[in-house]
Amino acid sequence: MFAKIIIDQDAKALDKVFEYIVPDDLNIVVGMRVFVPFGKRVLQGFVIGLSEQCEYDKDKLKKIISAIEDFPAIKQEMLALMDFMAKKYHLKLASILRLFLPSEMREGKVKELFETHYLLNESNIAIIHKNAKKQSEIVEYLKNNNGNASSSELAQFGYSAIKTLVDKGILIKEKKEVKRRPFVISSQEKRVVLNSCQKKAVEEICDNKTYLLHGVTGSGKTEVYMNLIENVLSQGKNAIMLVPEISLTPQIMSNFKARFGDAVALLHSGLSAGERFDEWKRLFSGEARIAIGARSAIFAPIENLGIIIIDEEHEQSYISESNPRFDTHDVAEFRARYNSCPLVLGSATPSIESYEKAKQGQYQLIELPIRANGKELPKIQIIDMMSEFRAGNSGIFSVQLLSDLANVINNKKQAMIFINRRGYSSFQRCRDCGYIAKCIDCDVSLVYHREDNRLKCHYCGKQYKVLDRCPKCGGENIKQGAVGTEQVVQKIKEYFPTVKVLRMDNDTTSTKNSHQKILDEFKNSLPGILVGTQMIAKGHDFENVVLVGIVDADQSLYHADYRSTERTFQLITQVSGRAGRSESEGKVVLQTYSPRHYVYKFASNYDYKGFFRKEENIRQTSTFPPFTRILRILFSDHDENYVRELLKVCYTEIEKLKEVYDEDIIYLDAMKSPIKRIQNKYRYQIMMRLKLEKADEIENEVFKIVDNASKTSVFFEINPQNLS
Repeated sequence: MFAKIIIDQDAKALDKVFEYIVPDDLNIVVGMRVFVPFGKRVLQGFVIGLSEQCEYDKDKLKKIISAIEDFPAIKQEMLALMDFMAKKYHLKLASILRLFLPSEMREGKVKELFETHYLLNESNIAIIHKNAKKQSEIVEYLKNNNGNASSSELAQFGYSAIKTLVDKGILIKEKKEVKRRPFVISSQEKRVVLNSCQKKAVEEICDNKTYLLHGVTGSGKTEVYMNLIENVLSQGKNAIMLVPEISLTPQIMSNFKARFGDAVALLHSGLSAGERFDEWKRLFSGEARIAIGARSAIFAPIENLGIIIIDEEHEQSYISESNPRFDTHDVAEFRARYNSCPLVLGSATPSIESYEKAKQGQYQLIELPIRANGKELPKIQIIDMMSEFRAGNSGIFSVQLLSDLANVINNKKQAMIFINRRGYSSFQRCRDCGYIAKCIDCDVSLVYHREDNRLKCHYCGKQYKVLDRCPKCGGENIKQGAVGTEQVVQKIKEYFPTVKVLRMDNDTTSTKNSHQKILDEFKNSLPGILVGTQMIAKGHDFENVVLVGIVDADQSLYHADYRSTERTFQLITQVSGRAGRSESEGKVVLQTYSPRHYVYKFASNYDYKGFFRKEENIRQTSTFPPFTRILRILFSDHDENYVRELLKVCYTEIEKLKEVYDEDIIYLDAMKSPIKRIQNKYRYQIMMRLKLEKADEIENEVFKIVDNASKTSVFFEINPQNLS
């Protein structure tokens, strides 16, 4: 027997199938991980096929050394998914297979946790000496605990007494596996009577199609999801539920745990290695039937899927922007097809691409146009910050926002303040010569963090001393850049010193369970103010939040990206939806220096369809997705000369495709990336915009050209979310 094996090494030269002999004494099946000899080393590999025939001279083949586990860690569906992703995204096979396993499991850093347990053998109790007090106490303890206790529970009685009882046969020693479970706040199950729109949605989502569930904020999409999953479980099938941010998982998990108990497993990067491994194993074995998590949970090892749900489907976090690059939507669509089950994409602000597909009939559109509590959406008041400045207010907050915050505090309610920029200020600049402090390894300005009194790079994590004088001209006139969450918190505390003010961004949520702790503390703070980045903008449901303040609505609007207006509309709508979710009426104060921009007109009226028509027209006229496809080829290396030469070689060959495809290639150019260097690697790129009809064909030609020219990794991105 011969095995086809992918070596678990992320190297271009090894990105192919190798053949090994399967020894007669090894029971090897497809999907297993194995140790194999490779040159002078022993490496791990994935068995992706078995055959009685060999494509090479079998006398030159080596034998598999051993299996790593006694079960196939990669299921058949995931091998089919590997083939799909390799073709779709031009990824290395090993880098795809790694997505399907907990990284610590691959690296051998985590395994099952066992604990010693003791069982009581009551038939021998009579031989305990009457003066053996500790032994008698152990027996009594076990009698009161169903005759079973762990070594940690019995440690209070002393090891000597335990050992004596084991030697006498009174205690039977055995090992039991301990499941490391993520911490989840328990909550009471809330059975909600669905309104007519929710009932209709649950009834309609039944076939193996893709559904776009377009529901306003607070329309009860989560309750629809839970009812759909309940139906699936009753049919003996399983489910995957994705959320865009780790910060949303505590609340979602709490609700789902209350409804479905131990059938739910959590998968995301915030878990410990042991928790992630044990949750993965519970899903793999079928002990857990619902996988909940962020992007990586789409690779949950669940069989017999009955539904896949992607909540807040418009979020760019569903697109992987680091290697291996992939789109969660594509992976979900593949798994839904493989399992013949529905895929549900839910959002209050669907992506332009998804809504266009619904308009064209590729997706089935289902709408939830009213809030589940029957209340109106919060009113959005637009504040012109230029008028504030002309009136003498040069501060962060408008007079209106400060007044509304004071009312919230007086009424012992809650407010959320949104600013999508962490740190204290976005840069430090010398006013005398214009010098801006930048990272030595990345071509980006450093962000000032006042709490740590450091300058930090948000790309590589390096930290630097704060400027007290300019290193270029020696001047001491140092200016701070745009406002971040730290500065907003400081200013609010200056205005309202007695109020609890919490901050939620990447800096305050880096430790285990920190998301949950902040959200719990905010929930119990009356009055209270939560300041945060986009992680507070979606999914959260706090009944006492009556005010949302958007400090700098323009921040996402003027990026050099065709999606900038769409993202601005989505953020405003999502964060506005946090207000007025219970009985109290909600209000939103939106501060902008461009009050007449069309995006604010549509957002203030929650007019998604009007915004879509406007944006659709702009995209169609300017030939941008969803009416074309963008292909970005990113070259990155420590040697700038090598990257530049490789770019030239590839561009020269790709340019020749214009002769063949002519008008199908709408745009083609080579350039430095907007951020020229990250982690001391120079970045150059080729950008292409293609007509949809021939896009796949042209992509395959480009892949071949780059593969022939390059000896190192080159990254391909289709419709990239971030053009920097």
